[in-house]
Amino acid sequence: MRNPFGNDLAIDIGTANTVVYKAHHGIVLNEPSVLTMNTETGAVISVGHESRKMIGRTPEHIVSIRPLKDGVVADFETAQKMLRQFMEQAGMRRVLSRPTVVVAVPPVVTSVEHRAIKDAAYAAGARKVYIMEEPMAAAIGAGLPVQEPMGSMIVDIGGGTTDVAVISLGGIVTSRSIRIGGDAIDASIVSYIKNHYSLLIGERTAEELKMAIGSAFRTPAETDARIRGRDLVSGLPKDLMVSAKEIRDAIEDQISKIVGAIKATLDETPPDLVADLSRNGIMLAGGGALLHGLSERLRHETGMPVAVAEDPLYAVVNGAGRCVENLELLKRILVAESK
Repeated sequence: MRNPFGNDLAIDIGTANTVVYKAHHGIVLNEPSVLTMNTETGAVISVGHESRKMIGRTPEHIVSIRPLKDGVVADFETAQKMLRQFMEQAGMRRVLSRPTVVVAVPPVVTSVEHRAIKDAAYAAGARKVYIMEEPMAAAIGAGLPVQEPMGSMIVDIGGGTTDVAVISLGGIVTSRSIRIGGDAIDASIVSYIKNHYSLLIGERTAEELKMAIGSAFRTPAETDARIRGRDLVSGLPKDLMVSAKEIRDAIEDQISKIVGAIKATLDETPPDLVADLSRNGIMLAGGGALLHGLSERLRHETGMPVAVAEDPLYAVVNGAGRCVENLELLKRILVAESK
């Protein structure tokens, strides 16, 4: 039944960012999945963007915590506090009714992790919680015909996981989820720079480098980029120029694993659906879909058409949002549980 106050929410709790979609209003919040708290008092100092600015810059008694790791809840209490803050920021305090909440999660999560996510949503004020697998949400958000009797393939590359799924008739026929995403790619860059240049850079610098010159396939007009870090020999700040090819080499192992997951999923797909996919191609979603040259790399590796979702960063939450607005229509693809 539709909430008369229009307070129902769809939430994509990502390793990197949490995005909240309010029924019939669209996306109302997009914040980094970080919470800063005082360890002496237990008080929450900030969440989201403000907390992200504090990472690596806080005194000993103040810590910035990422409560999700590899797409799942690693710190339940912190996740619960963060989720409550985000739901309040999304407007939950201003209405009387408790919302129905659709939470998108990676298929790799265990039943224990499912319970942790549900409990966090209930503790934050939800009336009823539906769990939805992220590949299905991403496919709906990307506009794929998930309820038709034809094969559709979605590859959702998030911060903590990459989810690959073949969908037909409103269900996932075959899928594979690997705990490799934007964070692992950033870590590869940090490791490469450290091993090759004895220079230590932070995760934010690695992410900026990835976005500026990172690529999965050789692209025209490649450039170099200047980075600054701490020299491990002298301990002093040092500047360094790195090339696009070096960054491509640094992330090759992670990209190869993503390609391997796609090929393995195709190998497990029934032949008739593979025939559909050869015509319909692969749809990319998630922040990783924006990596330069990735669609060209997948086209080269699979021989299939590859497209990027119109709004890849928000494909998951937009798909979950459509579900929260049409619960009766899409209930068969959701997993519901009363408190």
